[in-house]
Amino acid sequence: MAKGRWNRWRDAIVAVTTWTAAILVAVVFVWLLADIVIGGIAKLSWTFLTEAPRDAGRAGGIAPILVSTALILAVCMVASVPLSLATAILLAEFTPADGIFGRVVRRSLDVLAGVPSIVFGLFGYAFFCNTLGLGFSILSGGLTLACMVLPLLIRTTEEGMRSLSDDYRRAAAALGMTRTTTIFKVLLPAALPSLIVGLILSIGRASAETAALIFTSGYVDRMPSSLWDSGRAITVHILDLAINVPGGTENAYATALVLVMALLIINSVASWLGQRWLRRSIVR
Repeated sequence: MAKGRWNRWRDAIVAVTTWTAAILVAVVFVWLLADIVIGGIAKLSWTFLTEAPRDAGRAGGIAPILVSTALILAVCMVASVPLSLATAILLAEFTPADGIFGRVVRRSLDVLAGVPSIVFGLFGYAFFCNTLGLGFSILSGGLTLACMVLPLLIRTTEEGMRSLSDDYRRAAAALGMTRTTTIFKVLLPAALPSLIVGLILSIGRASAETAALIFTSGYVDRMPSSLWDSGRAITVHILDLAINVPGGTENAYATALVLVMALLIINSVASWLGQRWLRRSIVR
């Protein structure tokens, strides 16, 4: 009886702790979101999204900022996704889990994942801006962000593929599938949820990055004409309005609200596309 009573108390304590933690996380999120919405909804309009900044950002909109941010993210994803996918396949399918090469690569990725963004910014400035001669440009910023998100993308994709049962591989081999066909037709679709999680987390980290972009993509708030132009990312614009521009708080809130809305839309679209691709793969 005493043991049964203690088990019930233990279950109740675990349940209360779990619910308390979940509620606290939700409250913090709602609090931050409400603060951003209340502070920025009054300034948010179609004009704000389509006009260029004026008076150091106190007036006008954020059209060049949005274009620069989209281009930086596009460069980041185009450079990082294929490389991370290839590396994850190598580590998961062609490298022994306890091999020296695999252990060294994974340890290196884990270390890189914990490196502060300012260090990546200095690396990007030294390598992409100076050594490669790209200067302060959208291309330099996007490639620097690609270096930042590679560890996250590689590790999530690799773990997703390693978590799959060997029954997938045995069944594919029994059907006469080649290794390449097994990877792209069986394993990757089955590991799609992990790929989506890694992609969403990577986009979130790249979109929220500031320090690395100040050293690489630059500070200019005009409309970029190419990837070799300097461009101000949306997070850099928020930082500048909040700290360096007196009277720019309202536009900073509105810009932050646009960033949050964009992240919600990107996450929703990525999840929808992933689920649609998964359903089509299953049907085929």
